Amino acid sequence: MTWTCCATGDAPHLRRDPCTLHLRNVPTHLHLRARAAASGGGRRLLANLSGHAPLLPGADQISFLDIDDTMKATYGYAKQGAGYGYNGVKGLNALLGTITTPNGAPLICGALLRKGNTSSARGAARFVAGCVHTAKDAGAGADGGLIVMRADSAFYSHAVVAAARRGGARFSLTARQNRSVKAAIATIDDQAWTPIQYPNAIFDEDEQRWISDAEVAELDYTAFTSRPKAEHVSARLIVRRVTRLHTAPKVSGQGVLFDTYRYHAVFTDTPITMLQAESQHRGHAIIEGVHADLRAGALAHLPSGHFQANAAWLQCAVMAFNLTRAAGALAGGRHTKSTTASLRAHLISVPARIATSGRRPTLHLPRDWPWQPGWQQLFDTATTGPPTPAAA
Repeated sequence: MTWTCCATGDAPHLRRDPCTLHLRNVPTHLHLRARAAASGGGRRLLANLSGHAPLLPGADQISFLDIDDTMKATYGYAKQGAGYGYNGVKGLNALLGTITTPNGAPLICGALLRKGNTSSARGAARFVAGCVHTAKDAGAGADGGLIVMRADSAFYSHAVVAAARRGGARFSLTARQNRSVKAAIATIDDQAWTPIQYPNAIFDEDEQRWISDAEVAELDYTAFTSRPKAEHVSARLIVRRVTRLHTAPKVSGQGVLFDTYRYHAVFTDTPITMLQAESQHRGHAIIEGVHADLRAGALAHLPSGHFQANAAWLQCAVMAFNLTRAAGALAGGRHTKSTTASLRAHLISVPARIATSGRRPTLHLPRDWPWQPGWQQLFDTATTGPPTPAAA
């Protein structure tokens, strides 16, 4: 793929009018598959980066594979594949997979650009299978560690669960509130609910309780019973209920099960305790931060009218994201979990002066620069390699 600028002259950036990019060779689907294999969305680059930087600390204990899609708004009528998505936004749909650990920042292990009007779960099973293999190549699940695939109710399907299990991962999915799930929730005894400290709840000193009234219970549940019996999946259904702040008036003949509480069900096969599994599933929201990071960087716009060119742009954005994360991991300190925008401001956009003496360039950093220790550690590691550990 070759990009050329329509501006003439040796310095087109000096023109006042913005130059227009023309795509000489539009990439095909096969080109994109090859680019994905070499980019951060494929196995090789991510595996190589994990061999040079501590990207997944604690992966020998547990790693989380999060799957979610997002709509990227587009404008005009010349964008191939643009359509109105699930949130009413006209644009293209980007399906992302991230891998993270409790002590590390998320990495992107898969990315796929799709039509704007596609459903969230379209092609998700194959996508999950590829993300699980990529995560393992990057070090997730090492030494018997768990890999937990998390997703919302849009990906609650037998195909997604089967793909995760075939790859050796556990699953934690938000269950749809269908008739079967509601019937299972109705069987939970009132004494089975365990209070939890819900995020942003307020503790009432007078009543000595959390006024959010968040409670959790679990039961055994068999999902996908409409499929052949061999494809039924039996696991745990962890249910969280929260008191409704504004109870709607009752309708004649309507039951009271869902009048007082809001219920959120999680279908999971992890061996983790109930409260910990429910809390870890809520950590799935970390992928929203990845969406925000991409929108603040290369995915701020999709520059081409060609769908395949924009898909290639997404793969390049993923590659830049993972490289920036690797730089933050090597810098250490607060940079290990900083956003990519902060990493670009602290480690890449360096306010330094370059001087040359005897054909040898010298980089003069500003005095009392707060990010010098992290930048110096990144520079030393990148140029000389990590320090040799001391002998025991």
